[in-house]
Amino acid sequence: MKRPVLIGYQLLIGFSDTMTGALLIIAPEFALRLMRLHAPVDALPFLSFIGAFVLSVGLSCFYGAWVMARRGSPCKLEVVWLLTAITRASVAVFVVTQILAHTLEAGWLSVAATDGACVLIQAIGLRKGWLGNAAR
Repeated sequence: MKRPVLIGYQLLIGFSDTMTGALLIIAPEFALRLMRLHAPVDALPFLSFIGAFVLSVGLSCFYGAWVMARRGSPCKLEVVWLLTAITRASVAVFVVTQILAHTLEAGWLSVAATDGACVLIQAIGLRKGWLGNAAR
């Protein structure tokens, strides 16, 4: 992957997760409305708690963009990719199982698909050495 594309990817997912996480913390009902999802009112405090984790993934992605922009060690970005991929894979599996169990509405599939796509991109990139190549 070319360096500008890699930085763009990091900024895009960083922005998406940071904004989503912040909105889930501050205004969970509004965040869900933007995503066209629904949750019971008594679940909103827990969604704010989950927002803290989403925010942390977004900030980690911004850190990855910063590492690449300053031509830092690709090893640092590899750690970011590995850990955020583990988190995203866990979320995707959980969401899909909850949709299949009918405890989450089908609209949550967009969350699983987005996280799953990032996992796939990052797994392929780690396997093919994209980060080391982009650092050169």
